Amino acid sequence: MAVTLADVAARAGVSSATVSRVLNGNYPVAGSTRERVQRAVDDLDYVVNGQARALAAATSDLVGVLVNDVADPFFGLIASAVQAEISDGSAPGGGKLAVVCNTGGSPEAELTYLTLLERQRAAGVVITGGAIEGAGHGAAVAARLARLAESGTRIVLCGRPPLDPPATAIPVATVAFDNLGGARRLTEHLLSLGHRRIGYVAGPADRTTTRHRLEGHRAALAAHGLPSGGPDVERLTVHGSYDRSSGYDAALELLRREPSLTAIVAANDTVALGVCAAVRDRGFSIPGDISVAGFDDLPFSVDATPALTTVRIPLQEAGARAGRLVMGRQAPPPCGLATIRTELMVRASTARPRGGTA
Repeated sequence: MAVTLADVAARAGVSSATVSRVLNGNYPVAGSTRERVQRAVDDLDYVVNGQARALAAATSDLVGVLVNDVADPFFGLIASAVQAEISDGSAPGGGKLAVVCNTGGSPEAELTYLTLLERQRAAGVVITGGAIEGAGHGAAVAARLARLAESGTRIVLCGRPPLDPPATAIPVATVAFDNLGGARRLTEHLLSLGHRRIGYVAGPADRTTTRHRLEGHRAALAAHGLPSGGPDVERLTVHGSYDRSSGYDAALELLRREPSLTAIVAANDTVALGVCAAVRDRGFSIPGDISVAGFDDLPFSVDATPALTTVRIPLQEAGARAGRLVMGRQAPPPCGLATIRTELMVRASTARPRGGTA
């Protein structure tokens, strides 16, 4: 019976995808792992099926870019920068066709697009935005990415953490955002101004971005000796979608629960616009009565009235990097992970509470 790729993988103690990468030489592999695979190939007298290799390497000129909502400026900025790199025909290797896949935040749609891209033998896949929490969905995504990688598809995550649980056998380059650190600095800014009664409008509870930003907010509270958990903290947290209407409704709910709030932190800048509208509709001034802060530093943030204090993520730079990675024009980051730093942008929507500390 002919020796198979799976036989070599079992002998070397690695995945079939890793064996394929070593034999094809199309992705960096640790030296010790490469030696182990080559030893297994020699020991088993494995002969590469030339026709099968040629077929597996025959990827198309298509690169898929998965976004939650193409109408959301956050995803639009990333996707446009990714697309510019992918379609750049003047760059080494020429350009490819970028296809933007709008999932609408649906786990099922995300999996469907990955399957369709596998069928189209996509040359690359870039998945943007936070991951959906839950072992079941994470495992399903990892399985589809493993199949894509084995067929020669380059995979890049942009704006989401590495695969969980870590899928070390899958060659994935990750461009992650420091959501936790940025959120912590934002709340520390409000605390330094003297705010103590701070409401928080979070995103959907099942998103990694939501969790990391909320963790950063609560870490800042804990560092200042304030409660960072329990019923009182949960009472000042309202979850919703990453859109303006959710921000409006959540702000009204927070003000109903705690009329003496002096500051509200929003999950992103779009949510913050809704918060500002609700605060004004309740007859409060910004920042005179209530300070408001957002996250992402989307283009409209500086033109809001008042200009919005927020956390800047260099979205276009991150998208361009993801585009170069998926095109093979930039070496993968060490250990496959690059974390993009965030920057606190202090503007007119935050100020000291009336009467000092409140």
